[in-house]
Amino acid sequence: MIKEIKMRTEKELEGVTLLGNQGTVYSDNYAPGVLETFDNKHEENEYVVRFDCPEFTTLCPKTGQPDFGHIYINYIPRKKMVESKSLKLYLFSFRNHGDFHEDCVNIIMKDLRNLMDPRYIEVEGRFMPRGGISIHPFANWGDDQHKELEKERRLQAFSTK
Repeated sequence: MIKEIKMRTEKELEGVTLLGNQGTVYSDNYAPGVLETFDNKHEENEYVVRFDCPEFTTLCPKTGQPDFGHIYINYIPRKKMVESKSLKLYLFSFRNHGDFHEDCVNIIMKDLRNLMDPRYIEVEGRFMPRGGISIHPFANWGDDQHKELEKERRLQAFSTK
């Protein structure tokens, strides 16, 4: 039997403060505290949430030169889900953060994992070439029931172009 799904109540949206807020502040320094969550109303279903973030910017930690990348985030939620506007503000906060591409991807994956405790999460960065080299780091994590998926996806990352 399919249960009736009702609109979210104000109580269910108490932790979502950025969405619809006209006074949004855009931090240009790493700000994981801006991330917000909401409850997954479909926890009994195992499904994938995908984010495609084509305008990620950060700085090279050595030269201070800007780096531009495309960040892909996929996760299988458990109880909590990341609110998309807070994710946008979080990713924007890397603008003046000096770190290597590999570090940024791992930081994003770990911050989201700590925030939501998903069943599975992966973050891929596809950075624009600098000095004739593109870097595409991939980081993932799965709970005990998703270790095989974690390994399979990591192996697939070696063969993607």
